[in-house]
Amino acid sequence: MEYYELHPVTPQMRFINKAVEVLKNGGVIIYPTDTVYGFGCDIFNKEALERIYTIKRDAATKYFSFICPDLKNISKYAKVSDFAYRSMKKLLPGPYTFVLPAAREVPKKLWSKRKSVGIRIPDNNIALTLARELGNPIISTSVTNRKGETLFDPLEIQVIFNAQVDLMLASGALEGKPSSIIDLSKDTPEIIREGAGDVSMFYSV
Repeated sequence: MEYYELHPVTPQMRFINKAVEVLKNGGVIIYPTDTVYGFGCDIFNKEALERIYTIKRDAATKYFSFICPDLKNISKYAKVSDFAYRSMKKLLPGPYTFVLPAAREVPKKLWSKRKSVGIRIPDNNIALTLARELGNPIISTSVTNRKGETLFDPLEIQVIFNAQVDLMLASGALEGKPSSIIDLSKDTPEIIREGAGDVSMFYSV
């Protein structure tokens, strides 16, 4: 595994470019978000996605979200109602995962049983710059150990996954809660998980 320490606010582009090259070549990386470290790959690379399923072991039964750099091209990946768009615009970038009806362009392996997808736009310059430079969304699923416990120390993560991942971008220890998950795929919003970020606006809808 290649390992690079990045500045969280102004990440060094030479390291970002190395990670983008790995992603374009079908590699798997670890990178920071505004909550926890995540495994990542290009959502359109099936082999890389299978590698992440293997690393996460039982992940084939779990729900993966993906990171977009902004809301500009969001309609390529999800069907967004006016209410959903206004809500996302108000809260993003931030520690939220929004569940929306999947658009056809998204690989069906990432669809839930309800034909929806989870979209993240984290408040983290490393993650956003990666997605922007790659030109495609990046898979986002938390880095956990065999017990399913979230790992926050980049050096511990490096030791555990050194042989399974191609590259890691680190920016110190993270101690965040997981993102809040809000389902906006239906007429009434549903809070699936209350994690980091204020979700009070959805209780009053």
